[in-house]
Amino acid sequence: MRWREGVVSELGRGWAGAQELTVDVGGRAVRSLAYPDLVGSPVVGDRVLLNVGALDRGLGTGGYALVVAIPDRLPEDPPETGHLVKARYTPLQSMVLGADEQDSPDHAVLRDADDLFGTPVVVADLHSALPAVLAGVYEARPGTRVVYVMTDGGALPLAFSRTVPALRDAGWLGGTVTVGQAYGGDREAVTVHTGLLTAVHVLAAELVVLTQGPGNLGTGTRWGFSGVQSGEAVNAVGTLGGRAVASLRISEADPRPRHRGISHHSLTAYGRVALQPADVVVPDLDGDFGDAVRDAAEPLKARHRVVRIGIDGLYDALRDAPVKLSTMGRDLDGDRAYFEAAAAAGRHAAGLVDVPPPGSGSQYS
Repeated sequence: MRWREGVVSELGRGWAGAQELTVDVGGRAVRSLAYPDLVGSPVVGDRVLLNVGALDRGLGTGGYALVVAIPDRLPEDPPETGHLVKARYTPLQSMVLGADEQDSPDHAVLRDADDLFGTPVVVADLHSALPAVLAGVYEARPGTRVVYVMTDGGALPLAFSRTVPALRDAGWLGGTVTVGQAYGGDREAVTVHTGLLTAVHVLAAELVVLTQGPGNLGTGTRWGFSGVQSGEAVNAVGTLGGRAVASLRISEADPRPRHRGISHHSLTAYGRVALQPADVVVPDLDGDFGDAVRDAAEPLKARHRVVRIGIDGLYDALRDAPVKLSTMGRDLDGDRAYFEAAAAAGRHAAGLVDVPPPGSGSQYS
């Protein structure tokens, strides 16, 4: 950790579970973020201790100094909750009540829960796909009850996402579940499996969207990317009798060749990691680029059902989304194919909500 000490000079915008602030560190104004549930609510004039590592390295989604403590005004002890420890054995570990632990009121429901009963689950590898998937869902089936399951591949606190509270305020999310080391959802769960079961059996999801939080980690290698876990999520969905809908990461604008067309990460996660079958949604894009995308998806037919979905009307649905769409710094018009691909996955999944599962405990015969 890179430690700094400073004084709060200004409070910025806040949202559920997070507060932006400016901290004076030796005459330098430092953009910072506090999680009040962990460290208390800062006010102007407070002395704060900061972790500036990600900020100093210039990381995009990590572009904040993070408040570690308000040492002169420590918060009161939180109420006793459960025994799930998130961010385990780090200095900022916190304890939460897991939906699946013995003291939870949900434990009786989840103790023997073992089936998603064909519930469609859209799996994507980037957090930025979430609002686009939902735009496709609600364009096709308004009023669908959607629950978001956030994995720990990116940000651990759900509060780091400004997208999630805005989607909730708009009525686009019926609930949230954080799994693994991630925390801050309406329900906490130990694994992706219990998170999915919680979404369906406790939060009554008709449709689930599963992605990592904002701030994915990548190394420019085939396997060194946190979104590879999307293939493992497909396995969890299939094992539990859900219907996995794989959202492809597609781009016509990314300057990196490995991410143009279908990203190599999608081909790796769905083509090599995912052993259970999924509906892999290929948006029906025009021209040579659309042909190239369809050709790149062909190898996925060896394991999955590749589904071509029309995109007529999806651009307008995306444009009307209640949050700003952005991926890797590009907006809707800057990377239209990326967002239309995610929305197409949502459109397809919405069409599966009222379709009876083809067989108990499995997706396809």
